[in-house]
Amino acid sequence: MRKNIDIDDSVLRKVKMLSIFEDISVKALMEKAIGFYVQHKEQERLEALSTEEKEDLGLLLLLQQVDRSETVSEEDVFDYLDK
Repeated sequence: MRKNIDIDDSVLRKVKMLSIFEDISVKALMEKAIGFYVQHKEQERLEALSTEEKEDLGLLLLLQQVDRSETVSEEDVFDYLDK
């Protein structure tokens, strides 16, 4: 997908210089920088979660990995919880 964005000339010059130093294209450099920024923000967001919120998120991720074709009877669940 192609998107046009306006970038300040001074920033564009700096990005071009960085791309020369990194020996990659301006596009690749910007993709790398944006990816790094998004990853950093996700990490900040995770660190800001409380312990309970982290546990809830972990449970949600586990539930998304469950094989829904397998079923367990209610009795088996309560037997397991009683242990």
